[in-house]
Amino acid sequence: MRKKRLEILLSKLKSLQTPKMDLEQYTIPANLAAEMLYIANSIYDDIHGKTVLDLGTGAGRLAIGAQLLGAKRVVAVDVDPSAITVARSNGIELSAKIEWVIADIEAIRGSFDTVIMNPPFGTRIQHKDRVFLWKALDVGKVVYSLHKRSTRRYLLDFIASRNGIVHGLFEFDLEIPHMFSFHEEEKYSVEVDLYRILLRPKISR
Repeated sequence: MRKKRLEILLSKLKSLQTPKMDLEQYTIPANLAAEMLYIANSIYDDIHGKTVLDLGTGAGRLAIGAQLLGAKRVVAVDVDPSAITVARSNGIELSAKIEWVIADIEAIRGSFDTVIMNPPFGTRIQHKDRVFLWKALDVGKVVYSLHKRSTRRYLLDFIASRNGIVHGLFEFDLEIPHMFSFHEEEKYSVEVDLYRILLRPKISR
């Protein structure tokens, strides 16, 4: 599937109608979701035929996109039942077979080929982004994660401390529409980084 076709399909999916501020539920725009998935699938071959985990799935765009690109198995997790309701409806819309899980990410166990996520930036709850990265590096062989560019230096140090290697770093602008009462503009543009992270091989002695 071409990237533009994927973007068009994802753009037809519903966003969260009542996003929760404390969970930083910003639905990822369809064009950025398609770009992330294209990088993971077409450049690095990390989606097609792989087991994929989406942490904090929200409306489910990344999970559904991964399944449309031929992932072998997709598990999508969110602590918010109302978000999973929307995501499940979106999955049905595109006949995507996803394992939807209502749970805190700490409940996730096992091993996945690829983790792809748009986690909280840690603006409302400090270091929440770090919690998501910690879990992703614990269960994933390769991780794709989106973060505010202003936190780059801090996150690079944190990833290195968790035995991770940043193998790719891609810069994007994330457009956030007016969603909450404290938003004064019709939309905002936030500079973000997409990290591709691998685990450093263990040295046998």
